[in-house]
Amino acid sequence: MKIIDVAAFRAKSGTVPPLRRLLIIVAAAVVSGVTLVAPAVLPSGATGIASAEADPCPAVQVVFARGTGEPAGIGRVGDAFVDALRPLVKGKSVAVYAVNYPATRDFLRAADGANDASLFVQNTATTCPDTRIVLGGYSQGAAVIDAITVADQPTLGFNQPMPANVADHVAAVTVFGNPSIRLLGSPLTALSPLYGPKTIDLCNGADPVCSNGDDVAAHSLYVQSGFATQAAQFVADRIVNPAAPITTLAEQTQG
Repeated sequence: MKIIDVAAFRAKSGTVPPLRRLLIIVAAAVVSGVTLVAPAVLPSGATGIASAEADPCPAVQVVFARGTGEPAGIGRVGDAFVDALRPLVKGKSVAVYAVNYPATRDFLRAADGANDASLFVQNTATTCPDTRIVLGGYSQGAAVIDAITVADQPTLGFNQPMPANVADHVAAVTVFGNPSIRLLGSPLTALSPLYGPKTIDLCNGADPVCSNGDDVAAHSLYVQSGFATQAAQFVADRIVNPAAPITTLAEQTQG
């Protein structure tokens, strides 16, 4: 697998906002035919997506964006994360929303996912103000979450930036194999003033999508490596003990 050399892009980026830089670099990768992400994992099983019969205002609302090539749903990493989270939140109801976007190698369509996620989150914050929202994404899905938590103005197809007060309704953010770490040189914890302190940004060792490493297989092993469980514990801590100092919980981990 060939990974784009981003040094030149970083040098030229100057004061361009981080999200715009990320999308520009992704666009350059698409135009040049470079593979930005590792091969998709095998299709996931049942996702446990919330149905129309679910509590309209659950205690916890997970919004998760799957990775490139995964079938509709929240993907294998999302499934494992939600399965690990449920028993940790002490009986609280947990609903799951799968971000609606193509998740193909047309990476600029990640903006579609960002728009969909943003509108869903804003609607949830308005109609269910006591619901604790959890944002999550894997690989390209992590870039979707980057978009809605970093951008404060429309950027390259993303036209639904979230008002700052929405952050008050978001308990935690978890991203896996996040391309912003490699392409922008920083994890989401550092890129988003509003959401960074309540974020865990996980990179599996030498995963080339989120590091300068070359372990392609690592990008497909977030579940097996225990990162879904680690993220679930982080998120549960934020939900069960929201008064805990969030600055002590945010981290970016490379296993």
